[in-house]
Amino acid sequence: MRRILVTSALPYANGPIHLGHMLEYIQTDIWVRFQQARGNECHYVCADDAHGTAIMLRAQKMGVTPEEQIAAVQEAHEKDFSDFMIKFDNYGSTHSEENREISSYIYNQLKANGHIATRGIKQLFDPEKEMFLADRYVKGECPKCGTADQYGDNCESCGATYNAAELKNPKSVMSGATPVEKESEHYFFKLPEFQEFLKTWTRSGTLQDEVANKLAEWLDSGLQEWDISRDAPYFGFEIPDAPGKYFYVWLDAPIGYMASFKQLCDRTDGLEFDDFWKAGADQGNEATEVYHFIGKDIINFHALFWPSMLHSAGFRTPNAVWAHGYVTVNGAKMSKSRGTFIKARTYLDNLQPEYLRYYYAAKLNNRVDDFDLNLDDFAQRVNSDLIGKVINIASRCAGFVKKAGGELCELGDTQLLDHFIDKGNVIAQHYEDREFGKAIREIVSLADTANEYIHEKEPWALAKQEGKEQEVLEICSLGINLFRQIMTYLSPVVPDMAEKVCAFLNIDDLNWDSRLQILQNHKINKFKPLMARIEKDKLDNIIAQEKADAEKESANSDDNNSSANTLSEPLADEIDFDVFAQTDLRIAKIVKADYVEGAGKLLQLTLDIGEGKTRNVFSGIKSAYKPEDLTGKLTVMVANLKPRKMKFGVSEGMVLAAGPGGKEIYLLEPHDGAQPGQRVM
Repeated sequence: MRRILVTSALPYANGPIHLGHMLEYIQTDIWVRFQQARGNECHYVCADDAHGTAIMLRAQKMGVTPEEQIAAVQEAHEKDFSDFMIKFDNYGSTHSEENREISSYIYNQLKANGHIATRGIKQLFDPEKEMFLADRYVKGECPKCGTADQYGDNCESCGATYNAAELKNPKSVMSGATPVEKESEHYFFKLPEFQEFLKTWTRSGTLQDEVANKLAEWLDSGLQEWDISRDAPYFGFEIPDAPGKYFYVWLDAPIGYMASFKQLCDRTDGLEFDDFWKAGADQGNEATEVYHFIGKDIINFHALFWPSMLHSAGFRTPNAVWAHGYVTVNGAKMSKSRGTFIKARTYLDNLQPEYLRYYYAAKLNNRVDDFDLNLDDFAQRVNSDLIGKVINIASRCAGFVKKAGGELCELGDTQLLDHFIDKGNVIAQHYEDREFGKAIREIVSLADTANEYIHEKEPWALAKQEGKEQEVLEICSLGINLFRQIMTYLSPVVPDMAEKVCAFLNIDDLNWDSRLQILQNHKINKFKPLMARIEKDKLDNIIAQEKADAEKESANSDDNNSSANTLSEPLADEIDFDVFAQTDLRIAKIVKADYVEGAGKLLQLTLDIGEGKTRNVFSGIKSAYKPEDLTGKLTVMVANLKPRKMKFGVSEGMVLAAGPGGKEIYLLEPHDGAQPGQRVM
């Protein structure tokens, strides 16, 4: 029996869970349930990530304390997870005494080992709010191109990156005041001292190959010291012996895994914290295993900072950190205006959770691929696979068994059943490897085989023939046994349906080894419908509800600002038509898109505007788009913009986009029929 501890990334305690989040928790829960079905000791813990400036500011806006804010959000999170059948053994909060104690201990160990440095740094300071401002809390004019209302780290117009202090006419997002530059002592983790350790650790099989390759680029370019402190006011844990200095949220967030597990250990007899976390716990006869499931956007924290902290502080490092990609809906980023930014609660108000669990499982693999939730495919696959194939086996056979007295007879030829049992080894390996899509394909193939067998034997036709009662019972008894095998393999994915099947089959559970026991001379109960079909109106309701919520949120924002103005920034000064006419806007085809080495915000676009040659344009849209999603698309560009020499090359124009920034950037796209080179009038 293996001893395993599993975690998922901690959701941030400032908003609701949405279906993008749910991918990770469903993926993790399926793997945990599979391990438990195999008889392994497997614990699953998580917690709310409850610290940081954003939490503090949201609480202020709502007129509550940060503690009240995070408690309300945690209650909602736990309800969503529970209703999606995510089975945590403990769900805590990073704002706990256990986390405070472990964070302080780890910090003191890092300090004692010489891995903490202090030095003064200059930051922008809000004189009205009396607080230092992170880059995203400062706006002003881009120092490169002069575009107004740009954040303090990069310009979303020209793609330039800079320090917040370089902004022209900077303003605090918090108060509107002009920030001043002020020096403060900060604490740093000496990450470069772990360069060689990380080169070995990241290539030890702990990470997926594509993740290890990406980290190798960062390691080869050299690591920087990590700023782990923030100045008051800040909601978090104060650094020991440093009044007014607080741990940056990402220092204590992963330690939240340990703290949540500590809470579980404190209330569970025989479960010892050190057995899983002390250095060397993954070695010897009593070896334990620790696995993290995370999104690819936080891999640097989990595969650089986290293992280095653990290594220095005398704790074991995880056996593996498994990353997944982003979730899109209908091929595009989740969007509030389109109604595809779907909250977990909105989904649960309309559809059964196991529909989504099954669909995610059917498409998941062990790579870092992005995942598209195509709503039409979602409905079709669930209706076809679960209802049209799997459940259909039981519904076709159960009535005939019930008519014969409700008892499965002794089976004669078990060759087909033996094949189903043997397939369990293949399916188990797919689950173990997190190749859930491959496991589902094997399971659906077995369902097809079972349905073909029943269709070929035609028990409904035999039932009309005198003296064929026993033959009908034998066919349907085998069919029920085949169904039982399939549901054993599906039980980690659809646990509620599995419980209903146990009640129908009159058995205790569907653990993995139970498949070796044939049900014969065995009484079953009356079959009841296990699942209803997904109807299109339910999906339409979800989209409509999310659109309405987005409109309400926008209206409330307007009310809070005492204005009906929905503009994200003021209109520019009026210009004459002759001035506007000088701007040559053209339809451009994105021939190629690439990442720009060393650029945090930019993508390099190769554009065709019908000139017989291509243009090179750098655009600050990396946070919202992947290169492969852009290739072949049409957009609009400013074609007569004077070329501009940038750090990474010459940019020969500008593509047009809208949105507040971050992941909410939307390239302008023309309607079908537009051709490269056509002028936009």
